[in-house]
Order: sequence, then C-alpha cells, then structure tokens
Amino acid sequence: MSVRLYIGNLPKEEIDRQELQAVFAAEGDAVTTKLIKDRKTGKCRGFGFLTVNNDEQADQIIEKYNGQLFKDTPIKLEKALPRTKGDEGEEQAPKAASQTSAPIPSGNKENSRRDKGSKKSRRGNSVRETSSNNDSDAIRPDPRWASELEKLKQMLAAQATN
Repeated sequence: MSVRLYIGNLPKEEIDRQELQAVFAAEGDAVTTKLIKDRKTGKCRGFGFLTVNNDEQADQIIEKYNGQLFKDTPIKLEKALPRTKGDEGEEQAPKAASQTSAPIPSGNKENSRRDKGSKKSRRGNSVRETSSNNDSDAIRPDPRWASELEKLKQMLAAQATN
C-alpha cells in the first residue's frame, strides 16, 4: 500500500517537479513527487507530496530528508493527512502545516459558475428569511455575552443623558 508524505517549506518560486524529484532520486523510481502550484502564477505554493511504497520506506525517508536543504531552505517531511471528502481537484496541505487558505464554500455549482458574459449580480443570490416580529426583543444576544452587553447599554444610556 502506498503512503503519501507531505513536503513543506518549499521555496515559493518557479520550481518544476523534476528538481524536487532529483532530491529523492537516491530512493529509486518507486518514489514519485507532486508539486502544488498556484494556478494563476505557476509558482510553487510552498508544499508538495511524495508517494512511497510502504510505511517503513516512508519513515526512513522522513528521517533521512527532514530538514535537508532544498534551494537554501530546509524542507519539512511528515506523513500526509488523508484528503477530506469536500476536497476537489487540488491537494490540501495537512492541518499541521497551518496553511492560510480560506475554505471554499460548497454549493450549487450551476449558481457559483457564471458565463463570462453574464452581468447578473452575485449579491442577490442568497435566500433571506425574514421574521414577522420586528421588535428589538425578537433578537436575543448570545447568553455568553449578555451581561457584558447589558453593561455597555447602561454606559451608553448614561452618556446620552449627560
């Protein structure tokens, strides 16, 4: 069974897969690499994946190559977390790598993708529920902050009377 390893801390410049594969060339043809690139710029996003044959080989490669310099930066190797069901197309870095990327909301693909010629506003697509009771009492504050909110209301009222 093959094991995927996460390769982190790669330089964010133009790198091709062959350069990364050359680092692990001593391990033989059984090791394959995948470099994750930005779709717009074509530059490396700072991480990639390495696929090896088994757990023993994965552990040996992690011990051997973790911290090794690649283009003047030490690479980070660890076992990759399994992909989650919501991921499409592009690979995701493991949580331990703490990538700063916003999650892509899942929704109706027909509504999220528009023709380039379409001039319809995207803001009006959400369905909003309105309540029949418009009193301020209908909106209840979060109970964790209710006491703090009440203090603020009292402070504001006291300032308004002064």
